[in-house]
Amino acid sequence: MVNLDLYRVFYTVAKSGSLTKAAEELYISQPAVSRSIKQLETQLGVSLFTRTHRGMVLSAQGGKVIFNEVERALGLLGEAENRINEMKNSATGTIRIGASDTIFEYFLADKIVEFHERFPAVKFELMADFTPDTIEKLKADKCDVAFVNLPISPDSDLKLYGNCMRLNDIFITGDKYPELTQGAVSLAKLKEYPLIMMDQNTVARRSLDNFLSSLGVELQPSIEVGSWELMKRLVLRGMGVGVIPREYAARRLNEQTLFEVKTDPALPVRSVGMLLPKNAPVSYALHSFIETFQKGN
Repeated sequence: MVNLDLYRVFYTVAKSGSLTKAAEELYISQPAVSRSIKQLETQLGVSLFTRTHRGMVLSAQGGKVIFNEVERALGLLGEAENRINEMKNSATGTIRIGASDTIFEYFLADKIVEFHERFPAVKFELMADFTPDTIEKLKADKCDVAFVNLPISPDSDLKLYGNCMRLNDIFITGDKYPELTQGAVSLAKLKEYPLIMMDQNTVARRSLDNFLSSLGVELQPSIEVGSWELMKRLVLRGMGVGVIPREYAARRLNEQTLFEVKTDPALPVRSVGMLLPKNAPVSYALHSFIETFQKGN
């Protein structure tokens, strides 16, 4: 069997004319270079070099005979490696992403644009749905990666990478209830106001209900909605007090068209997690995409 490492050592010694220089270029010791040359000479049954005062010179009956072929072979291998690297650095194919509309808008949109600038040949299929339905699509191989609101139930078929984005849930109000912005408000106090909450089937609502239950507090919504945008619009029109991740209301809060209701205690922090099928193959394009999130953890 051909040992390519031995031929690389031979070629480097031949080009540099020195065992010492070859060792430095290959990042190995000089004795290791000498052993490799002797091993190749034994394998071929000829002497490859002649030692002179100028250094290592190719022997007429050994080294000079094979040098051109070795150089050509190593060059072909280098070209093959370059082609693989070029293919990797110009990933192609399609990445199917499942997430909610809000996660796409507030978390994924910019990252998808940045990735597309690096890998313009990669196409995206974006499938928007609530977290439970997104998980089912992932398990049914209808998408390659999913970004979901946490917490979710453990699933042995899926691998979870958590905390891709932090979500700080807060209560918000418009200018109809200015007294709610004057200091910390107890959660029980909010019973006196019309409340706008997400649908009961959402992770956000279940997380809120579980937290309130742990405190012995029960808050009943006057209105249930299926989108954060609708919630913000209703709160803005004075329909009630909403509860939403601060990150999703940041622009309105900065404009002071909506106001944060500081509560005692504050609502717990949640996060967005990334889900992958545990045993599914990962394309280079998908690997490069999810790597951008793993580096941030």
